[in-house]
Amino acid sequence: MSEQDLQDTEITPPSGEKLQKVLARIGVGSRRDVEAWISQGRIKVNGVEATLGLRVDLHDAITVDGKLIKREEAAEATRRVIMYNKPDGEICTRDDPEGRPTVFDRLPRPKEGRWINIGRLDINTTGLLLFTTDGELANRLMHPSYEMDREYAVRVRGEVDDEMIDRLKAGVMLEDGPTKFTDIQKAPGGEGFNHWYHCVVMEGRNREVRRLWESQGMVVSRLKRVRFGPVFLNSDLPMGRWREMTQGEIDILAAEVGLQPVALPAMNLKTKDRMERMQRKSSRPMGRNERVRNLRPAHEAGAAERPARQPREEAPRKGGRGSAVAERPSDMRKRPSKPDGDKPAGRGRGKPRG
Repeated sequence: MSEQDLQDTEITPPSGEKLQKVLARIGVGSRRDVEAWISQGRIKVNGVEATLGLRVDLHDAITVDGKLIKREEAAEATRRVIMYNKPDGEICTRDDPEGRPTVFDRLPRPKEGRWINIGRLDINTTGLLLFTTDGELANRLMHPSYEMDREYAVRVRGEVDDEMIDRLKAGVMLEDGPTKFTDIQKAPGGEGFNHWYHCVVMEGRNREVRRLWESQGMVVSRLKRVRFGPVFLNSDLPMGRWREMTQGEIDILAAEVGLQPVALPAMNLKTKDRMERMQRKSSRPMGRNERVRNLRPAHEAGAAERPARQPREEAPRKGGRGSAVAERPSDMRKRPSKPDGDKPAGRGRGKPRG
């Protein structure tokens, strides 16, 4: 082989695009999901079991669990995002062998792709969940390198002193490695040994907030996510309801992780009217017969005796009416607290924001 041939061989890029990126972009799942499915042998390309790093093009036939995936060019991919105020008792998987309700039960069915949850909340945690049809957006928002901070309102039972807060902010060694709160702010509310705090973490580990407090001998009695990156859970989204984000809100969120804007899919008049009706229904407060039950895992003591409807102390709310997303990334760090002073003012990335 001549030197020129060798140079041509070295600079020729591999053809196609990585399988996990293709499937993530068209909404089959996040990159993390797809990589797991490849490892489990659930994905085949042209009838052959796929491997991590495999590249594909439009001529390749891709199947997931034996079902052929219909693909479109990237330009035709959709990017829709839904905010959901998760109630207690719902799980973040599509199907549950025990028949428990899932967060997907209440969401509208997208015409193209499917909803991908951006992170998860455990069954007893309430608050903000985001869903998108764009797998690449989901992947970036969940990836630690993009540092999407998550803020929680948490009610703990026990005595909390300055030394404990310093330890939690300096770092604690858990069974899956060191972690910490980037900031903790005391919030109004609670009585006796129960106290409310707003805490921020930069990762999305399983039960991370609960385990951090439990490492100090505290008991978490309520936990609610109130912010994910620039997205706030406003008071006009009732528990158990969803709201589709606007084009401007989605563009701000995408810009946070370095993605260019993608126009929302066009809708005909009939589809638009149907979505507006669903949106109005989801945004209104729940009726008496719709109220979310206070569900708990069956193994918890006393679960069977707990009444379906029980007055509960509400977590301190974040935000107000209007847009749920900071107008510009720079504005996220300046968003003021509510006039009544219920929340500490925002103090920057990794800090509780009002």
